[in-house]
Amino acid sequence: MSTISIQSATKRFPNGFEALKGIDAEIQSGSFTVVLGPSGAGKSTLLRLMNGLETPTAGAVRIDGETVDARSLRTIRSRVAMVFQQFNLVDRLSVVTNVLTGRLAQRSWVGSVFYLFRREDLDVAHEALARVGLTDKAWSRADKLSGGQQQRVGIARALAQRPKVILADEPVASLDPVSSEEIMALLREICDRDGITVVVNLHQVDLAKRFAGRIIGMNSGRVVFDGTPAELTAQALRTIYQREGIEDDTHLDLALAYA
Repeated sequence: MSTISIQSATKRFPNGFEALKGIDAEIQSGSFTVVLGPSGAGKSTLLRLMNGLETPTAGAVRIDGETVDARSLRTIRSRVAMVFQQFNLVDRLSVVTNVLTGRLAQRSWVGSVFYLFRREDLDVAHEALARVGLTDKAWSRADKLSGGQQQRVGIARALAQRPKVILADEPVASLDPVSSEEIMALLREICDRDGITVVVNLHQVDLAKRFAGRIIGMNSGRVVFDGTPAELTAQALRTIYQREGIEDDTHLDLALAYA
């Protein structure tokens, strides 16, 4: 069964820039997919279409058969959780309060505005913190944590939504290699244990090859590779990372180092 269906999705911004050029993809329920590509390839725009932060200029995106649009936005947001590159935590709030914001989609409008949470919400938040190994940091201020710990809070917040899908947009871009490894392993464990569909945008070829079940390679708004890590050959990496008209490309050289 396909959880995410992307059908001829195009995104053109008001300035005329076409970020996506007819994307077609079916992402299966419970799978771990990495979207790989250079900056400007359209990876972030694609994820933003999946959770309704952007709407396609043409084509459609569906989650569990429901089209992602203005009418379905609240339902989609309750099913789809986001993990961000810059964590998107409220620094002055405690860790557990940041995690509780993942429950806002389950509350009434009034409850959302005034941060009114029930006891069951607190139980869900503590359970999520236990999953990411931060039970002892529940009442610490978010800005007192390391980068890796802050990203764990972001993942706990996503888990607190009880989502069917987790979208992670460059979740390790701000982290050191050890923390990056831990975050990717944690996301993979969540996918395998909970059956949550996980889609991760990455630059790092080595992490994509080690953790992904499937890799979708993008370049200039198009899908140029779709296969397993074993199929990600040096030639495939050239197709993903080569920039038109640039012979000496550091991004390509770095990518090929992991082929």
